[in-house]
Amino acid sequence: MASPASPTLPPPPVARPWSKSRIVGHVLMALWIVAGAALLYYLSLNVVSPFFLKYWPKYIDGFIVTIKIVGLSLLIGAALSIPIAVARSSKNPILNGLSYSYVYFFRGTPLLAQTFLIYYGAGSFRDALDDIGLWWFFRDATYCVIFAFSLNTSAYQAEILRGAIENVPKGQWEGAEALGLSRPVIFFKIILPQALMVALRPYGNEIILMIKGSAIAAIVTIYDIMGETRRAYSRSYDFQAYIWAAVLYLFLVEMLRRLWDKFEARLTRHLIR
Repeated sequence: MASPASPTLPPPPVARPWSKSRIVGHVLMALWIVAGAALLYYLSLNVVSPFFLKYWPKYIDGFIVTIKIVGLSLLIGAALSIPIAVARSSKNPILNGLSYSYVYFFRGTPLLAQTFLIYYGAGSFRDALDDIGLWWFFRDATYCVIFAFSLNTSAYQAEILRGAIENVPKGQWEGAEALGLSRPVIFFKIILPQALMVALRPYGNEIILMIKGSAIAAIVTIYDIMGETRRAYSRSYDFQAYIWAAVLYLFLVEMLRRLWDKFEARLTRHLIR
């Protein structure tokens, strides 16, 4: 008979059977590992190739252009999303209806179509835009792309923010009103900071989607990553142009994902998860 002081050993782990799904999962993982190793080997062989040495500075320029377009669009969209989210949460039927129509249109139509409508459609109203002094804006592809991207992401960010605001307990409003605070002060000082905490993860997903969607800018003569890729391929007919573009996008997305995770962990370090 074992003494009370003797340690209790955990039961031995139960061996998992090799089911069909487990076998398929391991096979797929092995294929991904082989594909990744082959890609790394291919890139290592071509890192000093004539194509890489000739076009890599252009890729860096496109990388910077992509960062600028996405960054400005996200900032402008974030500023627009606050009044849109407030209007979506409003009980006023006019404000609610207008904001709903705005969000419905920009979330329900492709970003490519929106960009074409603004960039090519503005030319149909050149005389009117010239009369009011706005043609200088709409004749520039960069401005049109930032404008289209900002409107698109503002609709998505507004819905993210609206859901986060509605997730804040109603008692926060009631408690602040009992202290005699005005509704604008309650919203910006109490409700909005809590809502932004809830919206951090969806905001991160929206940033990643915008980065991948920014490749559309290349279609309207913007030399971002994809624009430089198309130009490099048209001059060299070398398929590795698109492989390097995919690597750059992957690097950018992964870098921002890690930075956003650290940013989120820093802001929510006081929360128990």
